[in-house]
Amino acid sequence: MAIEIKAPQFPESVADGSIATWHKQPGEPVSRDELLVDIETDKVVLEVVAPADGTLTSLVKNEGDTVLSLEVIAQFEAGAVDQAAPAEAAPQAPAAESAEQSPSEDAPMSPAARRLAEEANLTAAAIQGTGKGGRITKEDVVKAASTAAPAQSAPGMIPAESSAAAAPVAAGARTEKRVPMTRLRKRIAERLLEATNETAMLTTFNEVNMKPIMDLRKRYKDQFEKTHNGTRLGFMSFFVKAATEALKRQPEVNASIDGDDIVYHGYQDIGVAVSSNRGLVVPVLRDTGRMSLAGIESTIRDFGERAQAGQLGIDEMQGGTFTISNGGVFGSLMSTPILNLPQAAILGMHKIQERPMAVNGKVEILPMMYLALSYDHRLIDGKEAVTFLVAIKDMLEDPARILLEL
Repeated sequence: MAIEIKAPQFPESVADGSIATWHKQPGEPVSRDELLVDIETDKVVLEVVAPADGTLTSLVKNEGDTVLSLEVIAQFEAGAVDQAAPAEAAPQAPAAESAEQSPSEDAPMSPAARRLAEEANLTAAAIQGTGKGGRITKEDVVKAASTAAPAQSAPGMIPAESSAAAAPVAAGARTEKRVPMTRLRKRIAERLLEATNETAMLTTFNEVNMKPIMDLRKRYKDQFEKTHNGTRLGFMSFFVKAATEALKRQPEVNASIDGDDIVYHGYQDIGVAVSSNRGLVVPVLRDTGRMSLAGIESTIRDFGERAQAGQLGIDEMQGGTFTISNGGVFGSLMSTPILNLPQAAILGMHKIQERPMAVNGKVEILPMMYLALSYDHRLIDGKEAVTFLVAIKDMLEDPARILLEL
């Protein structure tokens, strides 16, 4: 029975997508629910699986082609297929060639998982598959990569890249590599240019003494983790809570511009910028005023893990009234974050660094962090921006203010 393979139904915010990778080629036998193709949009990667056992007969759309929602991308013939026959008829490959097989040939693996495995220099034999029928998922690759990382960095061990024989490069020769920009990276570039060109963006700075938060965390982190089923107490939950309270006090910072109107949001949905293998994504914490510290920490951790595995949904990255970006995890001491439109402001966190500070006429060494608030000056005046940032500083330096809403 002939079946048309169609692209998924795209959400309203996604106009089209492009064929990223065909996992199966015409004539290859396919099992039910086996991955056929990855379709990349400007937000997420969507996977299309086989509707039944059968054979992929022809491709309507090739890799790199643009596809619309529910557009036909391939033809499929349903029916039981003997998958053992092609394997028996195939000539035996030399041992050297079989050793060089890609991870996708060693075990069932999706293209997204295969790309992650190749980037981490992992073979399928080194990855324990937990999917259906032993299929290797993205989470399996991420877990295997994190386990293999310490071993690869052991003293005296030769990195995989250096162990591979490379062709000699002539002295003075310069090489270049050209790769197409992904749809997500293109969309990020468009949004950044839009924010730069269409807003009156300004940044104000302050610094916060992180010692009170660090002392509180040190005192309760073990009990917190035990009470909340392994959820670790980090710094982000304090910043999210402080920002939520500050947004309530300065509604202009929580607002957005829509044409000639100002939209004041009566809720606080805070986006948290997360770096992934495909680029920067901003999943959103909904109604942070109602979330506990443990809820914030566990949700952010879940966002981070699923961002690396490419499993964040489009609905999880839509909306948001304010954004927090933590460049400090990469060592940034100070930066000016760019607005995440249509939001009117974004908070930038940075590296915690010990510095000599004057306290009551005496010099003390304190763990300090620079904070940066970029805002749209068309909507937010300097007074509101500075007041907002000072409110966050005061709550972080005296965490009891967060609980007491002072």
